[in-house]
Amino acid sequence: MAGLGDATPVAAVDATGLETRHMSATFGLRRAGSGHRQRAWPKLTAVVHVASHLIVGAVPGVGPSQDSPDFIPAMRQAAELMAFNTALADAAYDAEHNHRLCRDELGLRQAVIALNPRNTSDRSPRGIYHRALWNDFPATLYHQRWHAESAFSQHKRRPGSALTTRGESAQQQELTLRVITHNLALLPRPQ
Repeated sequence: MAGLGDATPVAAVDATGLETRHMSATFGLRRAGSGHRQRAWPKLTAVVHVASHLIVGAVPGVGPSQDSPDFIPAMRQAAELMAFNTALADAAYDAEHNHRLCRDELGLRQAVIALNPRNTSDRSPRGIYHRALWNDFPATLYHQRWHAESAFSQHKRRPGSALTTRGESAQQQELTLRVITHNLALLPRPQ
């Protein structure tokens, strides 16, 4: 991805849910009060380039589900397009194999994934990358993770937060097209 002007690219990984249909806020509040809950929703796991908010890797899926399994395909997809220096992710992605993927397989200098308290007790973690973060967590760097939330906000503001398709396969295709549209909107226009 030439032209982004970033010598040490940082990736922020996160997931977001989208709505399956448009509804007014008033109807949504009335419906929530009735005890009705949505069973499943479209979910997008994205690798966001922090400096530009481009979505470099995207894995569509269905929620509610664990976020961690989508980390590997999203990061592999992103690594094919951009040589990242650092990956940032919240505790939902805390697993030693995610650290190993970033550091050993994809060649990132560091992976800053928040430690999940369920994976660590009062004792130091066993994995070498977990242990390194346990001993010296780079909080200032980690706090750049908000860029993923900002990219999701942009992504939902432009075309809206509700998908127009109904079936799971069609929704996944629509999510992919929305990512492409999001990225095209961010690219500089020729003069």
